[in-house]
Formats: sequence, structure tokens, C-alpha cells
Amino acid sequence: MNISFLIAGILCFILGIVHSILGELLIFNSKRNPGSIVPSKNSADLKERHIRIIWATWHLATIFGWCLGTILVKISLTQNELNTEVIRWITQLTIYAMMAGSILVLTATKGKHPGWIILLIIGALLIVGN
Repeated sequence: MNISFLIAGILCFILGIVHSILGELLIFNSKRNPGSIVPSKNSADLKERHIRIIWATWHLATIFGWCLGTILVKISLTQNELNTEVIRWITQLTIYAMMAGSILVLTATKGKHPGWIILLIIGALLIVGN
């Protein structure tokens, strides 16, 4: 079993859960009509359709993170049984995605959003486990 990959996969799940919950509480609750699941209140800067696609994209990032987490957990548990070349390719792509995501969040938020740290840790764990 590859412990680094397992921890990285679990962190992907945790990051997704925290991302969705905090997004709902801190961003989308005030933009939702009572009884509605999808936020749709217009604001001065955003139309209803803009708020809806931002909400969908927000949760899409969580779904993609869970997908990557599932792949990493699967690799961690069955790495010796899988095609080494394919695993190396998936791992490299995931490392690049996590590192690029970390840099993007760090730069966009001037380091104030802690998500960049978790993305960096996931990328580092994959490098160590590789």
C-alpha cells in the first residue's frame, strides 16, 4: 500500500467537503431564495444565470476533487496490480494539476485562502509516493 497516495486521496475528499460546505455557508446562502436549492438572487454585479453557473462550477470542483481522490485511493491500495506506465502518467498529471491549482489559488487570493496549502500538500505527497 502506498501511504502517501492514500493520504493524498483522503485529503482530496476532505478538501471537497470543506470547499462545498464553506462555499454554501459563506457565499451562496445569502444568494438563495427561501426553499431553493440553487442560488438565484440577482445582485448589483451578477445576474441570476451568473450566480447559478458559479454555484454549479463551485460544486463541480468538489466532484472533480472527489473523483481524483477516488483514483488516488484506488492506486494506493492496488498499485502493484495496475499498469505501471498508466499509473505513472495519472500520477504526473495529478501532480501537475495540484501544483498548478495551488499556484493559481495562492496568486489569486494573495495567499489568504488556505486551499493552496492543501493542494500543495497533495502534490507533495504524490511526489513523495511516486
